[in-house]
Amino acid sequence: MGNGKKTKEMDMLHGGLAGKLILFAIPLAFSSILQQLFNSADVAVVGRFAGDQALAAVGSCVALVGIFVNLIVGLSVGPNAALANLIGQKKREKINSMLHTILTFGVLLGLILMLTGMLSARAVLEASGTPESVMEEALLYIRIYFISIPFMLIYNFGSAILRSYGDSKRPMYYLLLSGVVNLILNLILVIYVHLGVAGVAIATVISNVLSASLTVIYLYRRTDEFSFRFSKMKIIWADLKKILVIGIPAGIQGVIFSVSNVFIQSGINSFGEDAIAGSSLALNFEYFTYDIAAAFAQAAVTFTSQNFGAGNLKRCKKTFCLCMLFGIGFTEILSVIFMIWDDFFVSIYTTSSAVALYGVIRMHHVCSLEGLTATYEVGSSALRGMGRSIEPSIITILGTVVFRLIWMVTVFRLVPTYEMLMNVYIASWIFTGGAIFIVYILHMRKLEKKNR
Repeated sequence: MGNGKKTKEMDMLHGGLAGKLILFAIPLAFSSILQQLFNSADVAVVGRFAGDQALAAVGSCVALVGIFVNLIVGLSVGPNAALANLIGQKKREKINSMLHTILTFGVLLGLILMLTGMLSARAVLEASGTPESVMEEALLYIRIYFISIPFMLIYNFGSAILRSYGDSKRPMYYLLLSGVVNLILNLILVIYVHLGVAGVAIATVISNVLSASLTVIYLYRRTDEFSFRFSKMKIIWADLKKILVIGIPAGIQGVIFSVSNVFIQSGINSFGEDAIAGSSLALNFEYFTYDIAAAFAQAAVTFTSQNFGAGNLKRCKKTFCLCMLFGIGFTEILSVIFMIWDDFFVSIYTTSSAVALYGVIRMHHVCSLEGLTATYEVGSSALRGMGRSIEPSIITILGTVVFRLIWMVTVFRLVPTYEMLMNVYIASWIFTGGAIFIVYILHMRKLEKKNR
């Protein structure tokens, strides 16, 4: 759509669904995996070239980084759903004002989150039990990393704009380029400049600046309703409300999810630096597999939003079923690959046998049923696509915070082993996914009864 040329939009309202969902979700999954590679590359480079203490320092920040990343990703559901709904209702004349509201809000919120993160970093790291031996390096890493937060928001909000009409490939291309730059800078700044954890953090910042810039430049070059102009940057409160009604509960859900991981991180920290490092490297593989489930969740919210706006409930249900099937299936396939060649994949991140042991244990306990994450992610997204965002957020709080805290003070206290701590993930996924599925079925029956 740039340079006056109209880019073909994906028709989500007509024709076969399965192929379109896969074409939409696979580039999105790859994009998310590339984004995760920013932090994964940090872990791999410091683990192999800066030592286990540096690896533990970066690993101690994983939960804190997750809080902000999940908040941003959750909030971006709002722009995606709101714009897709306008497309479904054929109200294209309202798209441009909402687009500028989205990006203006993204810039302001990014600056606020950056300052909040920098000021709260030490308190959160101390609360999670970060060892004093790695505290200063962890603070150095995370404070530099937080400079990238505004750019992460701009990229994710910009990508949500593109996904609303079916373009999930362009964000992937931008992240591919940014990911290559990140990896090269990691190697240069750590191996040759000897900056350690500061080097990998600086590389991440530069990469996020690049991906955000490419997204904004593309929107600026467009000449249709999806064009961006700096002179039009302002917040229209009616548009912002539509975005936040869906985005805030989704963002809170992401934050709460990460907060629960902070409590689990405190349990991991109790097993020492090898456990911290091993757990942090294994977490990368969980993110990779989870990204597939999350991609089909994004497909669910986008396709559902358009079809719900067009009043086609039958197509909404089919979208839900297919996204659930694909999300669980493709996630489990990648999980099995990681577990079969576990020693090889773990060796990418560390040369320590003690660290590797903890990594493999976590991989086999958590990755084995990672596909279950699709049950609550796809279900939550389908509900949000129909304008219901509060219910899945409440259920997620119960399932990922309350349930996991109860597990920590009961099951884990009775059997205080690393393996039992890891089992909390699978148990909470079963509880959360089952509850959201029930809510989805009840809500859909209510809508169908209303439309008879």
